[in-house]
Amino acid sequence: MKVTRATENETPWQIRLAQAKRGVEALRLDARAAEREFDAEILLTAPSLRESAVNLAHYLAVRRHDVRTLQEELSRLGLSSLGRMEAHVMASLQAVLRVLHVLLSEPVPDELIEDSPITFESGPALLAEHTNAILGAAPRGRQTRIMITMPGEAADDPDLIRKLVEGGMGIMRINCAHDAPPIWERMVRHLRDAERELGRRCLVSFDLAGPKLRTGPISPGPAVIKLRPTRNAMGQVLEPARVRLVARDTQPNAEDAIPVDAALLDSMQPGDTIAFVDARNRKRVLRITDVRPGECLSEIDRPAYIVPGTSLTLRRDHSSISKGYVGALPAIEQWIPLQVGDILEVVHGETPGRDALYDEDGRVVEPALISCALDEVFRGVRAGEPILFDDGKIQGVIRGVTEDRLQVEITGAAGGKAKLRSEKGINLPESKLALPALTAKDIEDLAFVARHADAVAMSFVQHPGDIDELLREIGKLDASRLGIMLKIETKIAFTRLPDLLLRAMRHPPVAVMIARGDLGVEVGFERLSEVQEEMLWLCEAAHVPVIWATQVLESLAKGGMPSRAEVSDAAMGSRAECVMLNKGPYILETLEFLTNVLERIEEHHHKKTALLRELHVASRGKQRASGA
Repeated sequence: MKVTRATENETPWQIRLAQAKRGVEALRLDARAAEREFDAEILLTAPSLRESAVNLAHYLAVRRHDVRTLQEELSRLGLSSLGRMEAHVMASLQAVLRVLHVLLSEPVPDELIEDSPITFESGPALLAEHTNAILGAAPRGRQTRIMITMPGEAADDPDLIRKLVEGGMGIMRINCAHDAPPIWERMVRHLRDAERELGRRCLVSFDLAGPKLRTGPISPGPAVIKLRPTRNAMGQVLEPARVRLVARDTQPNAEDAIPVDAALLDSMQPGDTIAFVDARNRKRVLRITDVRPGECLSEIDRPAYIVPGTSLTLRRDHSSISKGYVGALPAIEQWIPLQVGDILEVVHGETPGRDALYDEDGRVVEPALISCALDEVFRGVRAGEPILFDDGKIQGVIRGVTEDRLQVEITGAAGGKAKLRSEKGINLPESKLALPALTAKDIEDLAFVARHADAVAMSFVQHPGDIDELLREIGKLDASRLGIMLKIETKIAFTRLPDLLLRAMRHPPVAVMIARGDLGVEVGFERLSEVQEEMLWLCEAAHVPVIWATQVLESLAKGGMPSRAEVSDAAMGSRAECVMLNKGPYILETLEFLTNVLERIEEHHHKKTALLRELHVASRGKQRASGA
């Protein structure tokens, strides 16, 4: 900002006020100019979202400037710092300007007296209205909705779904990357039954799978079950290894059991033993501890490696009473060990991956190999670009590119030596991939979604044209009522968020999901907090609700105990309109915990505004000070 020379009669106070007024007025004029700049995009938005689109244009204009110095000066003058203007940009600017004119004893221009189309009251009201339209009404006691991802088992567990609805789940999320329509349909049916029983409304949202940018299969290891007792530092057995014995005609590939002949199983009694020679030619004995319908429980004090075809001898009172064999066992899931400096080749197709091959002297003859099925990866990447695997646990740089092969140098590995498995995500944050907006599977799934869902989430959206394609498919299905959610999970999508918002605002209702898993990998975890903040601000300016997603209270959902950092993260989620929980064995406890956190934090905070509710601890401090 240009500072003009003060006149003789101006006091330092007046000079500061005048400079602040010029700074705010410059922002207001730029915001007005942005209306013309975005005029074409604004005119194409839905009428119900047009004023919100104008407010977004105003916000973008202001945020093109570094207004930190101006904010500090306004604060020192006892005025608004503009730090909470998102929902009502022009109204905030005009309110500050009116006060500055009055303090300078200047007449307030007529254009500042007239109310902006978006006021301090209507801005938050529009956000609330748009939130209700796509995420449903807020539950009693809190404003933040809770979305929960369904496990496949929920299709056969109506009681789980009923308890989740009863506990406060507002949106049931089904991920089309898993399971199939018959399973999804049972989940929805159970939900509708729970709604009728409880008299509550719960919406349904489906995530389209999107392009599958993942590692391919890895050559399976040997079919073997390893039994290892737990020992102390002195090698003494603290707890034996335990394993189930099952009839191989009923559970031939159970991962936690040994399939045996049914006749042998029927002969077993508690106290019997089973003698065998394991894969290392070691004599071993299993003890039968319990007999149940269809299975027996056994334990062993020494390590053993059991493979298909192992001969088993059932003994009782030192006599052999029956014999049998171990049936088919699942192959051990394999991985590729990688450390800094290793070379990994990524090949096109479904070729099973494998570890590096070495000669007799331990030198690499052929580097490790993993496949990727997406054609676009091999057409879109360039040498020198970064590549990340498994949520960023393994980092690399592409050193060579051919038609069907990438040569990757590993530059970082979590823990020094990481394990790369099949079906792990691949991120290419700086590559320009011409990925399809919708895959053939997405289009097929969308037909099911249109009949059963309230909203559909679009995965890996990157361009405004991707949204156009989704809307065309929705139009073909005559499903204009379907809300759309934009999953922002790539660096490119984040940088284009304003354009994505304006395009999506042609089809209300609309929401944005901050998919922090892939997004954190793409932008770098050190930037994730900054990026998610910016997304919250932009969406509030557009009056578009936000879903706070990925790994919220994950330790609690999966292990029964949250970390301290996760609790703070969950509280931060209250600044969004919805928080998403992922599936886990402790999901009911997690839902109750999150509800408690949100209800408490919402008494103190709304978006960026501290509500200054009475603090009980402050009262106690006053009592102590007075000697009470």
